[in-house]
Amino acid sequence: MPSIVDALVCAVTATLLWTWLGLPISRRITPGPLAVPIAPALGWAVHSAAALPVFFVIGFSRTTVLGLTGLCLAAATAALLLQKRLHEHGQAHARLPMWALAAAALLAFAPAAAILPKIVGDSVALSAPIFDHAKVAMIDEMSRLGVPPGNPFFGETGEPTLLAYYYLWHFSAAELTLLTGMSGWAADAGLTWFTAFASLATMMGFAVWLSGRASAAVWALAFSFTGSLRPVLTLFFKAETLDSVIFPATGFGGWLLQSAWVPQHVASASCVLLAVFLMSEMAQRRNLLLPVTLVFVVVAGFESSAWVGGVTFALIAAAAGLIILNMVPLSQRPPFLMRATAAAILALALAAPLLRDQYMMTALRAGSSPVVLRPYEVLGEFFPVTLRHILDLPAYWLVLLPIELPAIYPAGLVAMRAMITSKELDPKRKLSAMTFAGMTIASLIVGWLGVSTIGNNNDLGWRAVLPAVMALIVFTAVGLSDWLATRRHIVSAAAVAALLRGLYQGAQIVRDDATGSVASFSNLFAKTSTMWEAVRRHSAPDERVGNNPLFLQDATPWPVNLSWALLSNRRSCFAARELTLPYVPVPRLRQEEIEAQFVRVFSGEGLSDDVRDLATRYGCRVVVVTAQDGAWVSDPFAVSPYYRLAETKAGEWKIYTAPALGLAQVEELRAP
Repeated sequence: MPSIVDALVCAVTATLLWTWLGLPISRRITPGPLAVPIAPALGWAVHSAAALPVFFVIGFSRTTVLGLTGLCLAAATAALLLQKRLHEHGQAHARLPMWALAAAALLAFAPAAAILPKIVGDSVALSAPIFDHAKVAMIDEMSRLGVPPGNPFFGETGEPTLLAYYYLWHFSAAELTLLTGMSGWAADAGLTWFTAFASLATMMGFAVWLSGRASAAVWALAFSFTGSLRPVLTLFFKAETLDSVIFPATGFGGWLLQSAWVPQHVASASCVLLAVFLMSEMAQRRNLLLPVTLVFVVVAGFESSAWVGGVTFALIAAAAGLIILNMVPLSQRPPFLMRATAAAILALALAAPLLRDQYMMTALRAGSSPVVLRPYEVLGEFFPVTLRHILDLPAYWLVLLPIELPAIYPAGLVAMRAMITSKELDPKRKLSAMTFAGMTIASLIVGWLGVSTIGNNNDLGWRAVLPAVMALIVFTAVGLSDWLATRRHIVSAAAVAALLRGLYQGAQIVRDDATGSVASFSNLFAKTSTMWEAVRRHSAPDERVGNNPLFLQDATPWPVNLSWALLSNRRSCFAARELTLPYVPVPRLRQEEIEAQFVRVFSGEGLSDDVRDLATRYGCRVVVVTAQDGAWVSDPFAVSPYYRLAETKAGEWKIYTAPALGLAQVEELRAP
């Protein structure tokens, strides 16, 4: 299992690599004060989006990763040596202090801590966000077998093993695995830290640049670490009463909550923020590097999150484009349109392989549209269903957002309005403020009306608000630093009070992520590490293993095969329904049938035909039965002609292997 040191090695590697690659770009295309703060996020976006197609061609291995990384670092070093000074635009502005970056680095440990295991005696404590990091299996898949990745969650013999997911962020983690030699789990934790740090630095950089005050960085950090108002409300109302009036809490939330659960979407939101800023810069300066950089940033945003960098960014880009066309002089509009159109075409071309795969996945699922228009559910069962659907429309703006984003929503809107109506901002910063405002409204509208139908959750509604969250943090930090400097005591006091209300749950999130919880599964989970080591001895890197999809299901808020995902470093025959629904292009009903079949086998109630299917239809080359499975007592594998016992540990687990079969043999065995 990964240690803090393992994660630190990955985090430091990521920071040094992508900051160094981002600096020569940011110094040429942005105002001087922004060059350092946005360099980590910019370097990651450009390098990752450009490197992925290269590795499709040259192969993805430790040798190729080391070689390409060395070339990129050499090119970045040469570019930096040729640059005599930061590219300045107009008068000098306040810069982000180095101590602020150090503070961001320290605070970024909060989301990263949620991913790491906490060793408590002979047990392992886990935090709730680890549920969404079962995608470590994707990182291991790529670092082990290359790109494009196969599907580690399910595979049927003779069928293509397509991965139905946007995987650029996880590809970056696989790069860290190959560069450092650390595990996929450690790389995931390290990249989570880097993503949090890079997004914090980006927000602080924009807050300082827009306000002209270094103090805005402090407030950007503080507002980032806020949470929902729900815990405060439960001090005055019973939780049951609150849930009956307001729909129970979901994955919808602020930066702190989502940075631990879904760092890939946070990385995409950082790309959206950068892309909107680059659009405003591109309208004012003729610099070939600007549209080229924009292309890679847009591609990185989409390939890390189809919901944030795809669906949401489409509306955001349209809103930002209209604002820019309305604000720039008439003579600058045709060149901007030409550059923006060329950038859009190039971005589509570069993202075409993943776009094609996403389209194929949707078709293979044979389901409805992946996105539908439907108001976000806000109100609870206290309201009649017919009335609820009507009231949900205004309740999103008047109830949900003030509750889930109490520190930044009201104050951020006030600060945003003050900025876009200010006559003191220079034209460059005014245009950026206007485009950020358009991005905020567009992002919130997508979360308001857009619903994703893939999987069990409304991922679109939950993640679409992230660009708005980041922009509101910037606006609130700018506003409060200005209100304090100009001695506007009432509005300052209101903003600080909102901050304190949000920090109440923020502190709870940090505490829970850092400590985790020790439960009945904790001791057994710790022991499974040696079990998966044994499995790897009996399986080739590209072979699939089968185990109970409900094994240790109480380790996470929702049942997921977490031990396999984090520790096996092998593909699964059928990981679990929570892992196949969003990532496997198979209709939902068929997935439910397969899960029932696997559960039946490992509960000890499977038929001989079920065991035959595991060996022939699902390619379960290795099978693990644990003492917690019903099959431990009523073992269908022990009497099956398709499997033989390969290794056992008394009272804990048994490993069975099946002979490798060709397609002709599989078809023969399948025949009645």
